[in-house]
Amino acid sequence: MLTPPVGAHDHAVGPPDARVTLVEYGDFECPFCGQAYPELKRVLKQLGSKVRFVFRHFPLTEEHPHAQHAAEVAEAAAAQGKFWEMHDLLYRHQDALEDDDLMNYARELKLDVERVRRELAGHTHRARVERDVVSGAQSGVSGTPRFFINGRPHTEPGDARTLAAALKRSL
Repeated sequence: MLTPPVGAHDHAVGPPDARVTLVEYGDFECPFCGQAYPELKRVLKQLGSKVRFVFRHFPLTEEHPHAQHAAEVAEAAAAQGKFWEMHDLLYRHQDALEDDDLMNYARELKLDVERVRRELAGHTHRARVERDVVSGAQSGVSGTPRFFINGRPHTEPGDARTLAAALKRSL
């Protein structure tokens, strides 16, 4: 089961009272997450307000050296009200996640770039990312992407067709 359950601290899109809540533990540098990203966007658009989508960080730092900073810059963007915009940019540009690239994305989103730079250098948002990692570990996550539907692990493949079918079954 998902531990802890979805709460106010989570990054979520869709109505809080949606019949289905889909949670993804993801890593911005993970190629499998990158492959799932456009398919997931398509499925969520298709199902509309019937599904609430929640993203939690699970950077696999040993395999993906830029994943931690990418997660922290997403949180820095969240602090300025642009988490989802940064989330999308990071997944669309997985091959460019150096710190200079991250600052360019902050600039593109019209964030306070110097604030983002300070927060990244000072690891201001490390604890927030770590909280997601700990919750993932408590929920049995060992790799990404890892999905939960209404608090239960989605054990089938994460491709769009399979995920859409599982979400529709849950509806």
